[in-house]
Amino acid sequence: MNPILNPVRLASLALLLCLQAPLVFAADTPASLQGTTLVDADKVKGLMAKGVPVIDARVANEYAEAHIKGAINVPYKEKSAKAANFDASQDSFDLAKLPKDKAAPLVFYCNGPECWKSYKASEVALKNGWKQVYWFREGMPQWKAKGFPSE
Repeated sequence: MNPILNPVRLASLALLLCLQAPLVFAADTPASLQGTTLVDADKVKGLMAKGVPVIDARVANEYAEAHIKGAINVPYKEKSAKAANFDASQDSFDLAKLPKDKAAPLVFYCNGPECWKSYKASEVALKNGWKQVYWFREGMPQWKAKGFPSE
């Protein structure tokens, strides 16, 4: 029997690939999102001072644990792949909880580059007509590192 085609080896290889698949799909979010303005914690703080709403796209228990002071929780509940070509129809996001004025600016954030919720929420908002979407990719980790107010 050809050692390369050994059924035990093939099964082992298949299992290894399956176990590593989540690592492939759990990559960080892209460094940018077309149509949005990428912002850092300092810019978010300035936007908030001007009255721009900040949307926390994390689930309720994460929001309850700690969030940017004054942020509104609109959870992005994802079942789709953690990938730039995600299928939003698999997810749940209550657009009715976003500000009604689609021309007004708004900021989305979650748990940093490895968290896809704010990326997805930003893209869904854009596709549904919001024009001034700011994406705070670094999210809570950068906010906390700066010592900015959270509650």
